Amino acid sequence: MADDLTHFDEDGRPRMVDVSDKKESARRAVAQGRVKFAPDAYEIIRQKGVKKGDIRKVAELAGVMGAKRTSDLIPLCHPLPISGVSISVEPDDAASGFVVTAEVKTTAQTGVEMEALTAVMTACLTIYDMAKAVDKSIIIEDVKLLEKTGGKSGDFKREG
Repeated sequence: MADDLTHFDEDGRPRMVDVSDKKESARRAVAQGRVKFAPDAYEIIRQKGVKKGDIRKVAELAGVMGAKRTSDLIPLCHPLPISGVSISVEPDDAASGFVVTAEVKTTAQTGVEMEALTAVMTACLTIYDMAKAVDKSIIIEDVKLLEKTGGKSGDFKREG
């Protein structure tokens, strides 16, 4: 199992994985998360919005910014030439919350899973920040990689 930890050298020191021998390929990752509110707070947010602005549009912009800054936030994460980022924040009335989905694309030597996950978390945290005056019980949950394509390890698609 310890041999599977690619971010450590043989002496246990942290290292950035050397990808210089890997071929560039088209890569894509999709991640998702949820932000849930107390039902009455969710109704206020959906009907009246929040004083800080359009919660969905600001969160979507924040998610793009988060994807672009991933290597600054996550130790040992490679800076990548991101070719596309799309974020959607959609209401989920049944769950009194929002579903945040991020898709990130690149052509590079390593994947963009961390960028997609960082985009989702940044958008979710932005929603939290914008709505915390209305609801202190906000929950960010179920953040996960839905799918990824490209690279030596192959494609992944979450079941269910």
